[in-house]
Amino acid sequence: GRAGELAIQALVVAGITGLVTTLALLALAEPVVALMGAEGELREPALAYLRIRALAGTAVLVILASHGIFRGYQDTRTPLTITLGLNGVNLVLDPLFIFGFGWGLEGAAWATLAAQWVGAIWFLLLLFRRRKELGITLSFPTLPDLAPFLRIGGELVVRTFALIGTLTLATAIATRLGSVAVAAHQVATQLFFLLALIVDGLAVAAQAMVGKYRGSGDILAVRAASNRLLVWGLTAGLVLGLAVHLSSPFLPRIFTSDPETISQVERVLPIIAWMQPLNALVFVWDGIFLGSERFRFLALQMVVSSFAAGCVLLLVLPMGWGLTSVWWAIVVLMVVRLATLATPYFGSR
Repeated sequence: GRAGELAIQALVVAGITGLVTTLALLALAEPVVALMGAEGELREPALAYLRIRALAGTAVLVILASHGIFRGYQDTRTPLTITLGLNGVNLVLDPLFIFGFGWGLEGAAWATLAAQWVGAIWFLLLLFRRRKELGITLSFPTLPDLAPFLRIGGELVVRTFALIGTLTLATAIATRLGSVAVAAHQVATQLFFLLALIVDGLAVAAQAMVGKYRGSGDILAVRAASNRLLVWGLTAGLVLGLAVHLSSPFLPRIFTSDPETISQVERVLPIIAWMQPLNALVFVWDGIFLGSERFRFLALQMVVSSFAAGCVLLLVLPMGWGLTSVWWAIVVLMVVRLATLATPYFGSR
């Protein structure tokens, strides 16, 4: 059916766009790193990290497209299972590659690369296995079929890689703070993403409900559902923040047994705990604007937010700040995202 055709078109565009983006990042890695402001001792580790992460470009977009496909079929369990699985792979490979193989920052990049390709291949295998059930036919779409996806795909690529650029710079700076700092940073990052998964269900609901009500022309229902989900998001964020705070004495030990790394993670945990209500609102608003098909706006606000966070990150080493400052830069990223999402939402009728 038409849904199956759209699924194939989305995957083809994800593959083409991912390949082009990977080649562009590999070719332009040096100016991109310079644009991020990573100079001097930060330049080489940031370059290495970005080049390895660039190899996951196609996987990232295939995962993004697959999330949309399964959500379109009202299946939110499969994307959640795969996301948990690939985060588990990353969690296992991080200490192995960083410490076991002694690869440091590059080890963190290789672990993320492996996890993302595991997720992409997992999605593709499930889609292939369920192709008859989902009405998917394996035929290559024409260029006119792909044109709308290419426009949207380009905007989502800008959004995705602005975020990846910020996280790359954050990891590169954590690396210059020492091997213990980068290990603690990776633990904190995995925890950050795992907590995000819990709220992701509300973001998925926002995207689906807003899309459904917009399609039927019921704008009042769009606003009512959005407001309700934002309240639920804030509530979930407060509960998660409290849970992180209460579990902070033993939470780092789930991820690592190294005393120095645990000590560094414990310093970051209060920031992650207080971020949860903020993160939850941002994720739900993301879903609302995705359901509203405001892809260009989402790309622009991510670029602005990433620039603000990058400015803070570049002060960490010159000012002699520690790992907690890297995470305060992530807070700045989320605060600016919140402000740029909330302003048009409350300013619109």
